[in-house]
Amino acid sequence: MAIRVVAKNQVKPEKVQEFMNLCKSLIEETLKEEGCIDYEVYQELENPEILTMLEEWKDEGSLDQHIRSDHFKEIFPLLSECLDKETEINIYRKKL
Repeated sequence: MAIRVVAKNQVKPEKVQEFMNLCKSLIEETLKEEGCIDYEVYQELENPEILTMLEEWKDEGSLDQHIRSDHFKEIFPLLSECLDKETEINIYRKKL
């Protein structure tokens, strides 16, 4: 069953562009991964410092493999440096 990840990030105002540049690199590599169905970043309309990653994976194994990938391990710490607070991550399993 498909897995959906919603990762909401509160980015420091002065770091929004840097965060987006890092996301671009992460997305380019992640979309090449087997099991990645979709991987996008959305900016909240009311608060441009809130950037949310919406990911869809074939299954939990694919998501686990992504978290262990070299590009994720390289970029994730850099993304974290751009944040005002810890990322809020919710993981869902498709039911219908």
